[in-house]
Amino acid sequence: MATPDFILSLRERIGHELLWLPGVTGVVLDSLEAPTRVLLVERQDNGRWALVTGILEPGEAPAEGLLREIEEETGVRARTEALFDVDTTGIITFPNKDQCSFLNLSFRCESLSGEARVNDDESTAVSWWPLEALPDSLTDRHARLIRGALTHTGPGAAYEVPGNQAERA
Repeated sequence: MATPDFILSLRERIGHELLWLPGVTGVVLDSLEAPTRVLLVERQDNGRWALVTGILEPGEAPAEGLLREIEEETGVRARTEALFDVDTTGIITFPNKDQCSFLNLSFRCESLSGEARVNDDESTAVSWWPLEALPDSLTDRHARLIRGALTHTGPGAAYEVPGNQAERA
């Protein structure tokens, strides 16, 4: 589902007014030891290639919410390896005129299993992209996050959805 039910309920009351929301972004790499590709989705709403992003449900832990979003959108099961960036997006106006600004937590992730595919109605395409040949439609912000994930040297914060260990590919 593209818009969580709790946001639809809020939108019934406030219309298109600005919402401040918790968001997550995943830089999903094919390997953490020698990454060569990053998982990207072609967004249905604007046609641009992007990292997997999502909105946390009320009470949802950031890493768990991101892993849910990755699997829901792409069919790929992953694990988070490190929280490497916390920022805000500024005001985003969506095609339907809804306005949001996100406090965004970005995680470096490693693919564990699953075939990358369009797995919901938010994307028109899902693909692994070579790090040296990213699509032109990728935003500067998402290109910066990919660079940040690749150069991050701080501590890790690994999280896997229980049961993933046996499915590691």
